Amino acid sequence: MKGSADLTASPEASESMWHKFIIAIGLLGLADILLYDQTLGLSFPIFAAALFAASLLANHDRIHRPRAILANIVLVAGLLPAIEDLTTLSVLIVVLGTISAVALSTDPAAEGLLVPLSAARQLLLIGPFQLIPDTLATLRANDFTRIVLTWSIPLALSLVFILLFAAANPVIEQWLDELHPQHIASSLSVGRPIFWLLMVSLIWPIINLRWRQRGKTQRPPIDLDGDQAPSVVSPLLNQQTVVRSLILFNLLFAIQTALDGVYLWGHAALPNGMTYATYAHRGAYPLIATALLAAAFVIAAVRSGQEGSRLIRPLVYLWVGQNVMLVVSSIQRVHIYIESYLLTQWRIAALIWMALVAVGLILIMARIILEKPNAWLVRMNLLALAATLYGCALVNFNGLIADYNVTNSREAGRSGSAIDSDYLSSLGTQALPAVRRAMLLLPQDAGLPRIHNRLLDQQLAEMASWRSWSFRGWRLQRYLDRHPLTQNPS
Repeated sequence: MKGSADLTASPEASESMWHKFIIAIGLLGLADILLYDQTLGLSFPIFAAALFAASLLANHDRIHRPRAILANIVLVAGLLPAIEDLTTLSVLIVVLGTISAVALSTDPAAEGLLVPLSAARQLLLIGPFQLIPDTLATLRANDFTRIVLTWSIPLALSLVFILLFAAANPVIEQWLDELHPQHIASSLSVGRPIFWLLMVSLIWPIINLRWRQRGKTQRPPIDLDGDQAPSVVSPLLNQQTVVRSLILFNLLFAIQTALDGVYLWGHAALPNGMTYATYAHRGAYPLIATALLAAAFVIAAVRSGQEGSRLIRPLVYLWVGQNVMLVVSSIQRVHIYIESYLLTQWRIAALIWMALVAVGLILIMARIILEKPNAWLVRMNLLALAATLYGCALVNFNGLIADYNVTNSREAGRSGSAIDSDYLSSLGTQALPAVRRAMLLLPQDAGLPRIHNRLLDQQLAEMASWRSWSFRGWRLQRYLDRHPLTQNPS
């Protein structure tokens, strides 16, 4: 779209873009006050009215004055149902009324009954993806901001990794708490940054309007130098950015690896009030999220063609190796937790998922060493996933879980928790051998015989018809026939 492309080609246009960014940030602050973690009511139509006013302020040169009265009528009509009562339907009416009023005020081609649909497509479906290219194009117009950009990815991702490590490691959390009296690290809300990101993505296209004219194809965004804008990755992941990122990331991961070596593998004394089971359970999933984020960065850096540098390649190898160690530590954490609280289907799924993440990281390293394309990496990961899923289809997980939980339970003299008869029951007929062993360990438990009889009736019913026959069920029946109960379950 020529009009919006030209906006980025002059200093005046650059200044106008900065004004729009300021307006968008102001609206984001208002959204945080009115909407985040609040019971919505009158605050929602108030924000919608403020959004409409801010859009007209930021695009005053586009206002179509003959339709201004109609646009305001549409806005008021759209807000009234939400003022009456905020429901799903009234929220939808507010959204459509607001974007329709914006379109009628600023889009010369807006006419007819399809205005809400056209505005929704351009502002709500396509528009949110304009934020990153517009931000990069504006920042790249200034030499200082180009320097800032080379540090933006390293520092931003380092902060994310630090927060994830703080969530996974109580020692790092204590370090962060000591740096700030308000204990920010322990009270950070994950939802708030996500809310900010979603809201600013929705606000930006309404502030920086780019209406598509019918019958015309929108041109690609133009950067402030007048050339076609590059991809989102290329201006950020240059060689300087990747080197700085990898150096910072390797240092951060080395700290986490060292702490895991001390506490997880070396069994050093944990902070007061922290058990090894709690430490293990708390850290596994944030560390897997860290490894996945790290893998995404490596793939993006490799895709941008930066892995050929003599310095970058060994840094990537070191970092991927540290991520593999991170996944191994996560697996050990889940193992420690299982030793205390026994197996569940979700814990087995977590172990399998972690193993797949480790395989994916190793494949990333193989892709770099063998100089294979990203398509090869995708195929190999899909092959690993398919092989894993196929193998899982052949494993009797319910029987394995039931057997492990009874064998390693407190009643069996092991370090695990007490037998959970309700969970054994939920595992189905394959838990019958384990239920029988549990009955011998807990003869006073009246619930186990009832569970046994119900599961046994279910097993006999399944084996009675060839339609419900299965090889696994046949093997179970053969076991039950060869190992009858030594006492009456009733």
